[in-house]
Amino acid sequence: MVTSIPLVSPTPDSDRADYTIEQAWDTYTAEEHDVWRILFRRQCEILPGLAIPEFMTGIDALGMTDDGIPDFRIMNERLKEATGWAVVAVPDLVPDPVFFEHLANRRFPAGRFIRRRAQLDYLEEPDIFHDVFGHVPLLMNPVFADYMEAYGKGGMRAAGRDCLHQLARLYWYTVEFGLIDTPDGLRIYGAGILSSKTESFFSLNDPSPHRIKFDLLRLLRTNYRIDDFQEIYFVIDSFEQLFSETLQDFGPIYDALGGLSELAPFDLDPNDGIINQGTGTYATEKLLAEGRSR
Repeated sequence: MVTSIPLVSPTPDSDRADYTIEQAWDTYTAEEHDVWRILFRRQCEILPGLAIPEFMTGIDALGMTDDGIPDFRIMNERLKEATGWAVVAVPDLVPDPVFFEHLANRRFPAGRFIRRRAQLDYLEEPDIFHDVFGHVPLLMNPVFADYMEAYGKGGMRAAGRDCLHQLARLYWYTVEFGLIDTPDGLRIYGAGILSSKTESFFSLNDPSPHRIKFDLLRLLRTNYRIDDFQEIYFVIDSFEQLFSETLQDFGPIYDALGGLSELAPFDLDPNDGIINQGTGTYATEKLLAEGRSR
């Protein structure tokens, strides 16, 4: 997730300008490998029929299994051969300029730590299961791999325009929480959903969230939730659509956004291509239980 531009300086856990560290695969404990196994088996059991088929194909093509946490050195051999990408280990979330530069050069930064057993169902910061299981299989798809590179280059161009909070929404609502329309119905391709058992079902089947057709300008106006299920999901027609939208000059789009109001995660716009209009029940009931309102 990209949210802001901190000043670029090495973290305490890395003395490299690009924030990378060694994965140190040999140091993972048996318990850490067991957590991967539990998460991997659980998601692979539920995702067929929910995830886009290219995701499941990517898992197999990478040789990703329930044996334990993947060794980046081995996995990268297959990934580089397929699309020229590589996974690099980082200690934590990295500053936006560093993140964009990695993507623009076909490097995906992944946290090396894995959540604890008590955190199987929720973890606020991205761990290796979210980053590697959720993101990397689709980097085996040439068109999606090109989109990710284009997004990184777009981020580098946007850095001087004070528009990164808007560009972050594109990543959030596509790479992290995107749905795609297929001949067999809506399917998941966003890593934040693919790595979550509960949101895998919620995103496709729950009546609460809105599901609307992807529209770049509309999406860039829309805030998002970072602490719970999404209240709106944007649905693309294909990865080709996503890639072509990202290749255009964003300058006129950023200019147009300056004259438009921002939208809350639960708002609908009169011009929305509505696939499912949500009830909002989940978010409303949760707010009421907490003694809050919108």
